[in-house]
Amino acid sequence: MSSIRVILGLTASLDLELEQLDVKTAFLHGDLEEEIYMDQPEGFEVTGKTHLVCKLKKSLYGLKQAPRQWYKKFDSFMMGQEYTRTDADHCVYFKKFSDGKLVILLLYVDDMLIVGHDVSLIGNLKKELSSSFDMKDLGRPKQILGMQIIRDRRSKKLWVSQEKYVEMVLSRFNMNNAKPVSTPLANHFTLSKKSCPSTSIDIAEISDIPYSSAVGSSMYAMVCTRPDIAHAVGVVSRFLSNPGKVHWEAVKWILRYLRGTSKMSLCFGGSKPTLEGYTDSDMAGDLDGRKSTSGYVFTFAGGAVSWQSKLQKCVALSTTEAEYIAITEASKEMLWLKRFLQELGLKQEDGYAVNCDSQSALDLSKNATYHCRTKHIDIRYHWIREVVNDHEMSLKKIHTDKNPADMLTKVVTREKHQSCTKLVGLSCY
Repeated sequence: MSSIRVILGLTASLDLELEQLDVKTAFLHGDLEEEIYMDQPEGFEVTGKTHLVCKLKKSLYGLKQAPRQWYKKFDSFMMGQEYTRTDADHCVYFKKFSDGKLVILLLYVDDMLIVGHDVSLIGNLKKELSSSFDMKDLGRPKQILGMQIIRDRRSKKLWVSQEKYVEMVLSRFNMNNAKPVSTPLANHFTLSKKSCPSTSIDIAEISDIPYSSAVGSSMYAMVCTRPDIAHAVGVVSRFLSNPGKVHWEAVKWILRYLRGTSKMSLCFGGSKPTLEGYTDSDMAGDLDGRKSTSGYVFTFAGGAVSWQSKLQKCVALSTTEAEYIAITEASKEMLWLKRFLQELGLKQEDGYAVNCDSQSALDLSKNATYHCRTKHIDIRYHWIREVVNDHEMSLKKIHTDKNPADMLTKVVTREKHQSCTKLVGLSCY
C-alpha cells in the first residue's frame, strides 16, 4: 500500500500522466508447472466417461498456486518488454527511455496503475498488455482498492479518499446518525484485560456484539488513508479474543470520530517530492504488559505514505530507551523508502532524515561508548548507530509540537490531534 501512495504522490508533484487497467480473469493466464487433475465440472460431464478426470493445462481460480503462477506470467511479460523490476517492491516495474522520460507500472493482483511523462509511451505499453492479456482500459483512475482518487492538475494536487467506504461501514454498524467526536480516542477510556468478561454470563452478553467486524472494518480505513486512527485501532485490536463493554464503547467512539471526518482524505502535491520521517513513543502505555508504543509516519510530496503504531517487543526501562527503539523501527522503514525512490531515479540533495523529539535518544544513537545506564538495551537496536555513521540517513531534533507521530503513540488533545493530521496531509477536499 505504501508503494501506491508513493506513486500517487510522485504523480501529483511532477504532474505525470496516470492511467488504470484491469486484467480480466487474471488467474486464468497462469501456466501450471505441476501435473494437476480435477473432476469433470457439473453439467459438462462426458457421457460414458464420467469416471474419468480432467488434466489441467492452465491455472484456475481456487488453486493454491494460481496467484503465484499469474505473477510469474506477468513478470515474464514485463521483463520481455525490457522493464526493470524494483528490488524494494517486486510489483513495481519501470523503464527509462533515451530522452529521459519514464514509465512506471504498479501491479496489485489484477489492478494496474501506469504512470509516465508521455501519453504515447503509456499507450504503447497498454497495447502490448492488451495483446498478451485480456485487459479492461479504465482510463484515468477514479478508484482503486476502495479508495477514491480525485485530481486537480492545475494546482498539481491529488486526493485519496475513503468517504464512501467509511459511510458504508457506519451504516453497517448503525452509526451513520451517531453524534460525532473530535478525537479517535478519549482520555476517559481505561482499556485493559481487567475489563474483559470473566464469567459465562458476561461473555454471553457481549457475544452478539460485532466487535471483530467493527475493528476490522476500521482497520482497513486506517491501513489505506487514515493514519489519524492508527493508535486507537491498535489499542482496541488487542482485545479481539475477549472484548468487554468498555472496549466496545471505545470502538463506537472510533466510529463516531469517523462519522465526523468521513470526508477527510490524504492530499498529495503542492510541494516538492521530498521524503520526511517522524517518530515518537510513549512510556509504558500498555496497562497490561507495561510495554511502550512506537509510532512513525513518513510524508512524501505533502502527504503521508507510510505509518505505524505498534507495541514494542520488550519493556523499556526508560523514556530514552523507548524513544531509541522507536527510532530504530522508523529507520528501517526510511531505508526501504529511500531505496524504492532511488530505484525510480529520485534522489534528495539534502539527504534523508528522521525527526525525533527526544534529544537523549538522538545522543544515544550517535554515542557508541559504553554506559552503565544503557548496557541493558538489546544489541539489535544499536544497529541505528551504524546506519548514522555510514551516512545512509540522519536523525534530527524536532519540537514536540511539530511532530505528527505524537498522535500514533498516545491519546492527544483535540488541538494537538488537528495539528498532527494537518502535518501529514489529511484534509477535506
